[in-house]
Amino acid sequence: MTSIAVAVALLVSCGGSTSPTPGVPSSGVRPSMTIEYSPGLTEDVYLPGHQGRVPLVVLVPGGSWTTADPAGLAGLASDLAARGIAAAPTHIRAAEDGVVYPAPVEDVLCAVAAAAESIQSHGYLPGPVAVLGHSSGAQLAALSVLAVDDYSPSCDSPAVRPDALVGLSGPYDISQIPDVAVALLGSSPSDDPETWSDANPVERADLRPDVPVLLLHGEVDETVPVAFTNQFAKALKDARHPTTVQIVPTADHETIYQPDVAGDRIAEWLVSLPETTPDSGS
Repeated sequence: MTSIAVAVALLVSCGGSTSPTPGVPSSGVRPSMTIEYSPGLTEDVYLPGHQGRVPLVVLVPGGSWTTADPAGLAGLASDLAARGIAAAPTHIRAAEDGVVYPAPVEDVLCAVAAAAESIQSHGYLPGPVAVLGHSSGAQLAALSVLAVDDYSPSCDSPAVRPDALVGLSGPYDISQIPDVAVALLGSSPSDDPETWSDANPVERADLRPDVPVLLLHGEVDETVPVAFTNQFAKALKDARHPTTVQIVPTADHETIYQPDVAGDRIAEWLVSLPETTPDSGS
């Protein structure tokens, strides 16, 4: 698929999880609370039934960097909570809100900080802390984990450096889809090549090589080709990241984040990671 075709598909699909039918939690787990982590920005927090140490994952929706509605990730969050993982689908700002990079990445990091602080106040100890993103949200998630030290967001909660990354069908190499990624950058690659490079996860793959990464992609995805994930995976492996790639048969761009497709794969991987304590980076 050409870069132009990818751009058109992303614009038409709006990233899959941006105009969704809200996920119906098959597990029956409902959000335990809603946090306003920044003025006007909220995240729902789904908590597992047992307290103590639990993995925490913040879920970032797609939307071609134009919108960012996490409603479609509710089912996956509920499923993960039923499997013993605290999960927080989050609203972040996007181009429709009048912001450009790095604001969406800073929102992700503030959401991570708030979720970690909140669940600790409810008797949970988060660790490891992961960021999961779908479609354009996967590109933002990758930056928030790999390049976390590049950003200094003004958050209400103590900063947390994420321990792990989960990417679902992400268009990581934004240089291949400039007609869409301009919504994130607010400029063209020729106008601001340095910022386009800084915002490209493939070019930042050498950062934090100790961070483990799980990449899922639907084999029949006609919106974002599997080649994007394979390219990012190679860059991560070349940088010695512990990297797991799963190309899921029969899954497409819309089904890759559904609980019956992704829930078990993500949960098994998260619980296999070493336990950690939230790191402020200080």
